[in-house]
Amino acid sequence: MADTMEGKGQLDENAFDPVAAEGAAQKEPALNRYFKATIRMKVSDLHLKADKPPMVRQKGDLRPMTGGPLTAEQIHDGIFELLSERQRQIYNEHGAIDFAYDVGPQGDADRFRVNAFQQRGKMSVAARRVSREILNFEQLHLPESINKIPQYTQGMVLLAGITGSGKSTTIAAMIDWINERSPVHMVTIEDPIEYIFSDKKATINQREVGIDVKDFHMALKYLMREDPDVVLVGEMRDIETFSAAVHAAETGHLVFGTIHASSAAQTISRILDLFPANERRQVRQALEFNLKAVVCQKLLPCVRDDRPVVPAVEIMMTNPAIRKLIREERDNEIVDVIRASYNDGMVDFTEYLRILVDTGYIDHATAYEAAPNPDELKMALKGIRSPSAGILGG
Repeated sequence: MADTMEGKGQLDENAFDPVAAEGAAQKEPALNRYFKATIRMKVSDLHLKADKPPMVRQKGDLRPMTGGPLTAEQIHDGIFELLSERQRQIYNEHGAIDFAYDVGPQGDADRFRVNAFQQRGKMSVAARRVSREILNFEQLHLPESINKIPQYTQGMVLLAGITGSGKSTTIAAMIDWINERSPVHMVTIEDPIEYIFSDKKATINQREVGIDVKDFHMALKYLMREDPDVVLVGEMRDIETFSAAVHAAETGHLVFGTIHASSAAQTISRILDLFPANERRQVRQALEFNLKAVVCQKLLPCVRDDRPVVPAVEIMMTNPAIRKLIREERDNEIVDVIRASYNDGMVDFTEYLRILVDTGYIDHATAYEAAPNPDELKMALKGIRSPSAGILGG
């Protein structure tokens, strides 16, 4: 079926229709056929819009399923079939709802992070597939040095990138790395819960906003009373979330969070932008003493047959030089320290793109399109390093 999509640019959703296969006696939610098609195709996203055929995302591009468009009523009724009464009320009041939806038998289900939202008076849906399997760093094709990050016992670790860049997947790998090795208590606050963790050496409690707790404010208020060692607070979306994360880090906890930023330097700027100007000096001090690492990530289409996408990363680990730059408001120089610190496990986007090209994971066009500075990447591919660049083997 993957060949069908690549060859014709379309998917045949009827081939995955469980109602036709199992009969009316086994009828299940009407939209399940599209969620199951997404799983079977191993694509990342499903989009539903009234009067258009369902669309899936493969290697970055949206492609239509065959079988005709869905009506506004089919989408609305199909989604409301999956929601609780309270979730329906939230959608009716706010015009949008985030929720997680499991497809498959309990314990063996794939999960979708679903956003249903109203546009021009009709419901549209964007659903991101979250595999039930939590992959490790090697399976995700992340650099070996990333193993150092979950070994921290205190401080704040941020995963940066746009929506759909794999931040949640990388954090899940870090949480599971700790889960396999440390008898600690981990608490996650998520909206919605994406990956489901099974206790190994660690004890993990996952709280979903809107189901287990009213909102982020209430979850964060009671967080320290829950005796966590490791905390995932989700997205750094406002002053309150960041302040709670810093407080947890300052009191001896390891805190994971995500932020929408394209580089380590921009991550610092995005955090500062949350606060009024007269508080930013204090925020810099908090970052100087508590920020342990920033991992910035992009997912790029892979040219190899064994994987559809591959992550390109920038890794910053806070050493004395980084702390000095944060303190002195010299954020634009952070990338220079990263380039000079490869032996300490750091790497910048340009150098990592060079590695991906040289090892045959992405083509030159993809690398240039993703590069922060295409001219710099061109020199790196020719073996010319900038003066501050570290020595990095392929």
